[in-house]
Amino acid sequence: MSDSKPTRDTAGSGSGVMQSQIRKWKLQHAHPLQVTRVFTLMENRMSMPDGTDAGNFYTLNAPDWVIMLAFDTNGRLITVDQYRHGVDTTSLEVPGGVIDGNDTPLETAKRELQEETGYVSDEWISLGNVSANPALFNNYCHFYLARNCRLVSGQNLDEHEDISVHLLTLTEYEEMITAGRVHHALAVAALARYYIWRSKEKG
Repeated sequence: MSDSKPTRDTAGSGSGVMQSQIRKWKLQHAHPLQVTRVFTLMENRMSMPDGTDAGNFYTLNAPDWVIMLAFDTNGRLITVDQYRHGVDTTSLEVPGGVIDGNDTPLETAKRELQEETGYVSDEWISLGNVSANPALFNNYCHFYLARNCRLVSGQNLDEHEDISVHLLTLTEYEEMITAGRVHHALAVAALARYYIWRSKEKG
């Protein structure tokens, strides 16, 4: 598979896809209020499409992310369990990470899968991307399918990462979503993208 950077999906670009009737608002000026290592809090002065001043709106500028649905040679889904500060609890998810610098989404996906789980794959398929949270974030999340993953090493975690790896069937993963054990929105969205891809592959 090509390692070039994919373009972001554009709503309404496909034939027969509903086009938006809403016009974009206009940015008057913007400045950062707080810069952190994971995002920048921006204050944006906005005008409505007719030119009416709408006041200040606040967004979080962040790098794009990747999330992988990775299956081992037995067809089991590779999942990771870790603590999440935002919700102050553990979260069962699929592997993922932040795209650093000039890395492509695919390069990041391959690196993060091995670092978090010790697995690698030679079969990678793009499942597209979604806006991470369009109300607040400016970034996108890229989804990949990794097939026939094999365990080649131990984990190579960052200093403050604590991740356990679990192999689940798709049915078990779906049950975890229904039970609320899997509650990461993007981890659920990745599965939806996978099912869409799979239905098209089956024709």
